[in-house]
Amino acid sequence: MLEHPAFAPELLALAAVEAIGPRARDWAQRLRDAYPDAGADGLARLATRRFVRQAGAGGATAALAGLFAPLAELAAVLWAQANLVLHLAAAYGRDPAHPERAVELLVLTRVHPDAESARAALAAARAAEEPGAAGWPRAAEAAWRLAAPLVAQAGGWLALRLASRLLPGAAVLVAASGDAAAAERLAARAIAAYRRPAPR
Repeated sequence: MLEHPAFAPELLALAAVEAIGPRARDWAQRLRDAYPDAGADGLARLATRRFVRQAGAGGATAALAGLFAPLAELAAVLWAQANLVLHLAAAYGRDPAHPERAVELLVLTRVHPDAESARAALAAARAAEEPGAAGWPRAAEAAWRLAAPLVAQAGGWLALRLASRLLPGAAVLVAASGDAAAAERLAARAIAAYRRPAPR
């Protein structure tokens, strides 16, 4: 990622599928073995509950990071969102370690508007040869796309910093509830997508 910062969202999606995918697949298999009657929706509810809670906890913890709170929150949100999407894919019988999950992750988190643009960006990320070849304008664009889930909260962070002087703990509560709500919205999009039959 340091060699190709212009493709940070795509490289993170690929890394998430590689690192989290096998664990998500094992999680779903263990639950299916232990509870053979459990359906996909039941597994999806378990995954949603777990990672919505994790997103809220990550947001609350990040809010305590002071000046670095937005960066800490971004890292916590991205990790929870990747886990959530890949575990939901596994719940609905999709292989969470398959490269197509990176495409879906980029679309479901709204980094890319559709699968075609996500595939093209992933192909460009894989084909990138020279470090920094895309230059700083492309790197700035990638950083903007990567931070898109939290951009709406940027102004709120300043207000929260001021409010937390009057109401200690306000930033923690708002960050936790905001990140949990964002994870719930992502879960709803992912469940709707994964309930549809997989394309042949």
